[in-house]
Formats: sequence, C-alpha cells, structure tokens
Amino acid sequence: MRAQAHTLEGIIASFLLITGLVFALQATAVTPLSASTSSQHIENQERAIATGVLASALENESLHVTPVYWDTANYRFYDTTSRPYYVDNVPSALTFGNMLERTFGDSGIAYNVNIVHLTASGDERTRQLIYRGVPSDNAVTATRLMTIYDDDVLYDVDGNPTAYTVTQAANNGEFYMTDAAPNSAVFNVVKIEVVVWRM
Repeated sequence: MRAQAHTLEGIIASFLLITGLVFALQATAVTPLSASTSSQHIENQERAIATGVLASALENESLHVTPVYWDTANYRFYDTTSRPYYVDNVPSALTFGNMLERTFGDSGIAYNVNIVHLTASGDERTRQLIYRGVPSDNAVTATRLMTIYDDDVLYDVDGNPTAYTVTQAANNGEFYMTDAAPNSAVFNVVKIEVVVWRM
C-alpha cells in the first residue's frame, strides 16, 4: 500500500513539473527588446547618428569640402590608391570622413558614402567616396542635400581651397560633375548619402 502511494506521489510530482514547464514556455512575453523590435531600434539609432554626423559636418563646413576634394591630375579623390574611392584609410584633410571614422570605426558598424549628383539632362549619377562593402539587409541611409555654385573652388590635398573653380575643372574635363544648370549660378545639387549597417 505504501509503495503504491509513493508511485502515485511520483506521478503527480512529474505532472506538476511538466505543467509548470509548459506554462513557463507559453508565458514568454514579447517585449521591446525582442529580436525584431530591438533590431528596428538599433537601425533607428544608427540613422539618427549618421544624420547627426551629417548635420555637424554641414555646421563646421567640412561637408562642403567633401565633393570638391578632387585631384584633377589623376581624376579621382586625393590619396585613393588602386580604386577611385577610399576603402580603408581616409586622409586627415578630409574632415567629414574622419568624423565618420571616429563615430563608427570602432563600434562594429560599417558605412559607405556616396555622392549623388545631377547631369545636365537631370539624370542622377553616383560617385562612391568611401566603400566598406556590400550593405546588409538591415542597412539604413541618411542623406543631406548641398548646393555647389559655379564659382565654388576645388580643394588641394591638404584640404585648402585652390583658385581653380568647379566650372573651370568641368570645362576642361577634369571633374566628375558637370554643370547641371548652365544658365544659372548653380553648378549642381548633390546628395551626400551615408549608408550604415552593423557588421
């Protein structure tokens, strides 16, 4: 009789244990830190940070230098090596690139920078400035528009303005942009595009 009581007690204990486990598994809540929402939260943060860097670069005028930091002799951005864009190191004179590197470089976040400009017929052309790889599916983009005028000048390798205007360089076939509005003082409207993703 006592053995039957122990057996019954064991069966009831097992049943309670299994019931508790099933209840615990079904009671797992979807919280703001669940995978999908936390991923969206991180993407929003990355976009906000990239937008902040663009705004800071516009404020300190380094963003304006970025599309005109151009080596007319070699038809590419200064100090690029085998490719016409920066892959690893950005020159210290390119302040905007260094701001991005300080912000994202050691945080496991990759980024590309593109310069989208217009042709005289209104088509968009994209020139890569910094290329760190193919963006993931969760990549986000922050952009800033900027106007370049006919009398804006190119910058030298040290980041100093030259006397050579973008119009002169374009007329001589030494600049990647063309005058998109020939009958006005506006040379081109460019979109600086920062694409950010977690590695």
